[in-house]
Amino acid sequence: MKKSTQELLDILKNTPSFSDYTEQEEPELVQVSVSDYLNQLIHTKNQDLPSLIRKSGLDRNYCYQIFDGRKRPSRDKVLALCFAMHLSFTEVQNLLKATGYPILYARIERDSAIIFSLQRNCALSDVNDLLYELGYKELA
Repeated sequence: MKKSTQELLDILKNTPSFSDYTEQEEPELVQVSVSDYLNQLIHTKNQDLPSLIRKSGLDRNYCYQIFDGRKRPSRDKVLALCFAMHLSFTEVQNLLKATGYPILYARIERDSAIIFSLQRNCALSDVNDLLYELGYKELA
């Protein structure tokens, strides 16, 4: 059974030792690398890695290093790959959570622009244009 985050927090609060908690709740804990998660998404979405890399605007060699686990990309690089894969807002939030990056937060203007773009299935170039117009760093 999948426990909610609140249930895990309650258990953690009442557990005498951290090792007891991790031993007992290991199946509930998310432990996935960025490369594993991205590779899983590529597979489930039937994406082609070379075309995905082209759409991402990232350096080809750098992308291959990300996908084979030799590089851990910044949050912005991950978001660029998300736009290249045409992920939904929920898929992006799940990826960010599972890989240890901060989720997109609507109270932060830059994140709001990214959320706005995700919800409208914008191309990466459109997202970057919007961020540039607002005076923010582009994703890629």
